Amino acid sequence: MDQARRIGQGAAVSDADLTGRIRLGDAAAFRILMQRHNQTLFRMARSVLRDSTEAEDAVQDAWILAFTHIHQFRDASSLSTWLGRIVLNEALRRLRQRRPMIGLDGEDGPDGALPGAKVIPFPGAQPPPTTPEEDAARAETRRLLERAIDALPDAFRTVFMLREIEQMSVEETAACLGIPPDTVKTRLHRARGLLGQSLRRELSPDLGGVFPFAGERCARIAERVLVRLGHSLRRDPPPDPD
Repeated sequence: MDQARRIGQGAAVSDADLTGRIRLGDAAAFRILMQRHNQTLFRMARSVLRDSTEAEDAVQDAWILAFTHIHQFRDASSLSTWLGRIVLNEALRRLRQRRPMIGLDGEDGPDGALPGAKVIPFPGAQPPPTTPEEDAARAETRRLLERAIDALPDAFRTVFMLREIEQMSVEETAACLGIPPDTVKTRLHRARGLLGQSLRRELSPDLGGVFPFAGERCARIAERVLVRLGHSLRRDPPPDPD
């Protein structure tokens, strides 16, 4: 961890710098990169799989794939988009093993809906907290939102997760999912309609807190990936580039 702190704290070191160090087998740099992107990747996988444990496994396997193919990454590209495609492909692979599915880039219906999509029966909004346990009330609100998001059709759910929760732009979401920007806009509009505008307005301050993936969970995945890679990484720092 001393080496991880030495080469960068927070966002001080760019993804490009970390990628260069990872190509030299630097475990500390890889740990920082994982902890920087774990929450976004977990939310992507969770949006497809609707299961937190399996989403963690998908993220872990995606990091292994990313490391083994890191030399194929083009520095001029967006690393977050590249990682997002890897984790989404892994999540979709796992989903196909469970059941046939429509791809996230599948055709939409005339009103922007996927075949079989229907309005979700959504529970009523929670009344304002009447007790001092505000944190507990907010946690329940997040659980309500998570259940509702899980009930969205596959393609709508993933677009909603990336746009509303991860705050990605239309262009970033389109690049990540491999669909046109107009399709992103249409699916987001349909997702909002299914969730219910009145409930969304009331609960929107909590959107940033759903499907949390930080602290111990984030560190655990990073450690597991490093253990699995083992001899492929070096624990001592590589020499600084000239």
